[in-house]
Amino acid sequence: MAKSDLDAFKYDQSEEVIDTSKVVRIGIIGTGWIAGTHLVEYLKMPDVKVVAGADLIPGKAEKFFAENGVEGAKCYPSHKELIDSGEVDAVSICTYNSTHAECAIYALEHGVDVLLEKPMCVTLDEAVEICKAEKKSGRILSIGFQPRFDNNMKMVKQIVQSGVLGNIYYIQTGGGRRHGIPTPFGTTFIEKDKGAIGALGDIGCYSLDMVLNAIGYPKPLTVSGYTSDFFGRDPEYFEADGKPAEYANIFGVDDFGAAFVRLEGGIILDFRIAWAMHLDTPGDTIIMGTKGSLRIPSTECWNGSIGGALKLYQRIAGKDVVTEFPVLPPVDKGCFYHKIRSFVDAVKNGGEAPIPSKEIIINQAIIDAINKSSKLGQEVKVEIPEI
Repeated sequence: MAKSDLDAFKYDQSEEVIDTSKVVRIGIIGTGWIAGTHLVEYLKMPDVKVVAGADLIPGKAEKFFAENGVEGAKCYPSHKELIDSGEVDAVSICTYNSTHAECAIYALEHGVDVLLEKPMCVTLDEAVEICKAEKKSGRILSIGFQPRFDNNMKMVKQIVQSGVLGNIYYIQTGGGRRHGIPTPFGTTFIEKDKGAIGALGDIGCYSLDMVLNAIGYPKPLTVSGYTSDFFGRDPEYFEADGKPAEYANIFGVDDFGAAFVRLEGGIILDFRIAWAMHLDTPGDTIIMGTKGSLRIPSTECWNGSIGGALKLYQRIAGKDVVTEFPVLPPVDKGCFYHKIRSFVDAVKNGGEAPIPSKEIIINQAIIDAINKSSKLGQEVKVEIPEI
């Protein structure tokens, strides 16, 4: 591919202009560690005021705001009381996976726009109910997939959408961590009644979104899935990481998942994800097409970007050709900032959700089907109802 052809894949870093004539009042529901990242980004925005927070644990929201230097924010013991106060225009939902659905539905039903952290929820049924509430309310619901704003992720989609690969027929994707069961601040990620799903929901949803977003989010037809928890149930694993051995008794989610997914359009998706494994990576992401294939190098620990230069493989004039796309620099201000910023802009301008539920419900349907298939020990059909 000539240099002029590569020029067609340039990225945009346009300067940001913020209208401060309207201020968006934000509430944060759930004040754990991910909420801190939301707050940091909101505090950078001159057209945003964080006015409230809610947490089930007494005193946690108050401590959260005090430690981050936020004065005057009101604190509530539940999402319902925060939303019923009428003091917020929009909320970030940063609660346990198991409570994403109830918090999002209540906010939407009460006229509040929602930025919902990933994973969208736990099951497809929950995702359907969230989407119904969104449609009925007419409010904005955006899902927290910040890797979408990474320049390299945008490049992946741009290459695929350009048509240079031809018809896509096979995708291999996944990734994970050699040692990475997340217990930095306790056990909420690994408890069944809180996390509900493990590696699949934590980083698997990102890996799925990378490729599904690139190919236009076709619907899944069938899924043959597998999950395991060999590392999470092993006391020696936690002891080796300097954590209590008792965590193994608490562990109630998956630490590894894999699936063979048939998608609309005759596309096969071969997927695997891990919180822990005896490998540095289960392999690169590969998107194979009738005119070319794209290799996306993996990372040793999922970080929302890519592990090296993208490589496009083609056969041109009877010759095998490889075109390398150099790794692009990080987006200005970071992907998480743009996740928050794009949501605020949609709230202010009445625009569409930056990361729409109509796409992420498909992501959630695949995760749900992997769990169902694993429990049944057989392939399952996937049916996403019209909403």
